[in-house]
Formats: sequence, structure tokens, C-alpha cells
Amino acid sequence: MSIAFLLTTLVVVATPGTGVVHTLAAALSRGRRASIVAAVGCTLGIVPHLLATVTGVAALLHASATAFQVLKYAGVAYLLYMAWATVRDKEALVVEEQRAAPVSARRVIVRGVLINILNPKLTIFFFAFLPQFVSPGEPHAVVRMVGLGGVFMLATFAVFAAYGVLAASVRSHVIGRPRVMAWLRRGFAGSFVALGAKLAVTAR
Repeated sequence: MSIAFLLTTLVVVATPGTGVVHTLAAALSRGRRASIVAAVGCTLGIVPHLLATVTGVAALLHASATAFQVLKYAGVAYLLYMAWATVRDKEALVVEEQRAAPVSARRVIVRGVLINILNPKLTIFFFAFLPQFVSPGEPHAVVRMVGLGGVFMLATFAVFAAYGVLAASVRSHVIGRPRVMAWLRRGFAGSFVALGAKLAVTAR
């Protein structure tokens, strides 16, 4: 495992994106446990992209403009839905001293998985990123790529969970301050819209 791979992975993972926004929203609305569950969901959302890279589907997305555009705009639509749902659902970012509105871990995980699945740039990233750390003639190239992808997933979970735990630690400072939570809700919704817009104008 090269230092270059680890450093690049940490930089990519630590850069705020849709997964980070989702994890922070879960942390502020429902605490540390929810943020870790959200981090698990975002991490699991990487699996299809890794499998696509290993099996060669990424090559199709890279070569086919139509396939890429379909997946890209599906991702944009989902991000806009997340923005609308965040603004509409007043309970999505309600912080109560006793307990926040119950939401199943399954629902939080599914949201995290969908956020990363509907991100074609992640597949293209794997397609362009992982092969650089695998020798062309290596007999077990597939196994090595899976191993590198596993390290990327572990780094994703660790960084996202850290974001979430830190955000959860400040929940007490916003309890009883509905105006603060209202602005946070709008901020998260705006972040989803901005990320969706960025994805919409991103070329292959």
C-alpha cells in the first residue's frame, strides 16, 4: 500500500460532498449513532462503483455518453429531492433534549447508499484512480483492485464517522434554538441543490 495512494484517498474522502452533508444532517438531527449509521450507508454506496470498475462497466460509462448522462441526471434528480425533503420535513433536523423523531437505521442507510450510487463521477474516479496503483502485468490485478477499494471504503467510513461524531458533539448547543435549526435545514437543502447543480454541469 503506497503512501501516494493513502494520501490521495484521504484527500478525496475528506473533501466535503453529498455524503458528508448527509452524515452531518444525521448527526445534528439524531445524534452520534445516526451519524455512524449514515456513514455506513455512504460507505456501502461505494460497493457498486467498485464492482463496476472491476467488472468493466466503468469502461462502458466512460465510453458511452448516453449511459453517463442518464446516471448523472438520476443523481441530480435525487439530490434535488433530498433538498426538497429537507425543507419540507420540519422534523428532519429537529433536535430534542430527550429524543429526536425516530427514523429507522435502514432508512438512513438507504439514503446514504442512494446518494453514492447515483454519483457517476465516483465510478469514473475508480476507473481512473485504482489502475494507477496496479502493475499492468500483475497476475492478481483484480484482487489488488478490490483490496485498494476496500481501503478506500474504510477511509470513507472513518472520515465520515469522524465528521458525524464532531457534529453530534455540538447538538446540545442548538437545543431549544429553533431558528438555528431552521437555518441549518435551509443550509443543508442549499448544499444539496449546489451539489446537484455541480453534478449537472460536470462533463465526463
